[in-house]
Amino acid sequence: MNAGTPSTADLYLVVGYDGSPPASRALDAAASLLHGRTGRIEVIYVAHIPAVDTLSADAMAEMKVSFDELARDLRAQASEQLRGREERWAFQRRDGMVPDELIAAAAQARDARPGDYVAIVVGSSTHAMHRMIGSAAVSLARRSPVALIIVP
Repeated sequence: MNAGTPSTADLYLVVGYDGSPPASRALDAAASLLHGRTGRIEVIYVAHIPAVDTLSADAMAEMKVSFDELARDLRAQASEQLRGREERWAFQRRDGMVPDELIAAAAQARDARPGDYVAIVVGSSTHAMHRMIGSAAVSLARRSPVALIIVP
């Protein structure tokens, strides 16, 4: 038996969050994974803006305001979900494609914390169409530079 030195690495979990039931399950799973360990959860809402060239400046401005309001609501929802369970978390909104932004956040965390464990946590899609054309989770499974946890 080898009684090696316990790891001092922190666990850094990047959670894709849009308020949906799969995203809520992913956030619950992340809180459970972090329990009893050092580290933190980064809750990330990715606002997907459609092709910019098809929208007027006014439409873009209106969408940004809507996304800002949604981000505030999602932050409050995540806060309520984690209340009393986990206080080591932060929320951020990003704009772009969901897989790309989650990968970017995880890569930034990995590069900033070379000795820590970094993983992306997402819920599995419940949309039937995603079984045919793929979902964010499927795209992440193909491209993630860090561990990926897909919560059913």
